Amino acid sequence: MGKLILYGMDASAPVRSVILTLNALGLPFEYKVVNLLAKEQLKPEFLKMNPLHTVPTLDDDGFYVYDSHAINAYLVAKYGKDGKESLYPTDLQQRAIVDQRMHYDSSVVGRTLRAITFPLFRLNETQIPKARIDALADVYTTLETFLNRNEYIAGKHLTIADFHIIAILSTIEIFLAVDAGKYPKLSAWMQRITELPYYAESNGNRLVQCATFFKSKNFTIV
Repeated sequence: MGKLILYGMDASAPVRSVILTLNALGLPFEYKVVNLLAKEQLKPEFLKMNPLHTVPTLDDDGFYVYDSHAINAYLVAKYGKDGKESLYPTDLQQRAIVDQRMHYDSSVVGRTLRAITFPLFRLNETQIPKARIDALADVYTTLETFLNRNEYIAGKHLTIADFHIIAILSTIEIFLAVDAGKYPKLSAWMQRITELPYYAESNGNRLVQCATFFKSKNFTIV
């Protein structure tokens, strides 16, 4: 295999989802931090790799992939073996469910969180309308439904959909903790994922940067 280089920033949930996949596959990689606050993503050399100037960006021996969902699907399709190909199933119906969950992550969960984080991050606002927190609770309700019949987000087995959801859900918890009484299946799933041997290094420890930043804003819910 060629040399894998991941460009990212620990505060980014999509970046952490890719690190989860890389470590689940046991793939060695070099991690290069891109300081978004310093606008390093706008440097000409980065734009040559990714004209959308986003993280994560993966360099697989000169082949560039961006968008965490595309990256994770690519990594499993190319490097998944010894049973790990099940992280992105080859069965089309199973794969469709994984894709559904990932689209939900990007189109609903990500947008819902961004409505809170963008004003804090870019506009230096410190008040969060309660309606935006309520929208997070709606996400929890939907995820609880996904887990009604299965132990994992997209079925009976661990997939990259779980990595995407846990990365962003752990970020959401900075603003709204998951109530185990209201969401028992979601809470149990989170515990199951955090017990993965590579979870702490991939997501748990890296989440600290993100939590520290947003808590420093001393936000209030109004």
